[in-house]
Amino acid sequence: SFCLAFCAANLRFAPALGCLALRQKHTLPDLPYDYGALQPHINAEIMQLHHSKHHAAYVNNLNIAEEKYGEALAKGDVTSQVALQAALKFNGGGHINHTIFWTNLSPNGGGEPQGELMEAIKRDFGSFEKFKEKLTGLSVGVQGSGWGWLGYNKDTSHLQVAACPNQDPLQGTTGLVPLLGIDVWEHAYYLQYKNVRPDYLKAIWNVINWENVAERYRSAKK
Repeated sequence: SFCLAFCAANLRFAPALGCLALRQKHTLPDLPYDYGALQPHINAEIMQLHHSKHHAAYVNNLNIAEEKYGEALAKGDVTSQVALQAALKFNGGGHINHTIFWTNLSPNGGGEPQGELMEAIKRDFGSFEKFKEKLTGLSVGVQGSGWGWLGYNKDTSHLQVAACPNQDPLQGTTGLVPLLGIDVWEHAYYLQYKNVRPDYLKAIWNVINWENVAERYRSAKK
């Protein structure tokens, strides 16, 4: 039918056309390594709970919120659409952020970046150590739950660090393209580091996947 053909090409309009069944549900991405692969820096128990429970919950709740939003859109129910914005932002952001986070980490990570990413870091922060200190300090200083980010500003063609509260996604709230995210929610470190967030932040630099960050940088510049 016309509806099926049109919705297949324009999935974001599908709810308004009554083609709710065509909406593609989000799924929990597989980790590119085992739960215990980042030990001793991040232990297996944290990784298992973080991925299979916390991230899975964001995915599940995002799918529920999008389904409700599609129904409200189809009915022209603007009040319900507005009421669902917080759930979409929180759970959508949680899914986006964690999907990036897992790839930003690697059991073969650590050290320093190479090539054009390293040159950009030196250009925009003075040195790798100054960048590391700045992002660490920003992440330590997040009040409550949130994220520390290295992002790319397409308007200035420069790197920037930024902090986002809760699960606010970097690009959707600041316009910066996310390159490296550090999760500073307590569930990311409490079972191993208790309330000492600085110890977690010191350890996480040992598992940063700089190849992934560099790849994101190259893509962002295009």
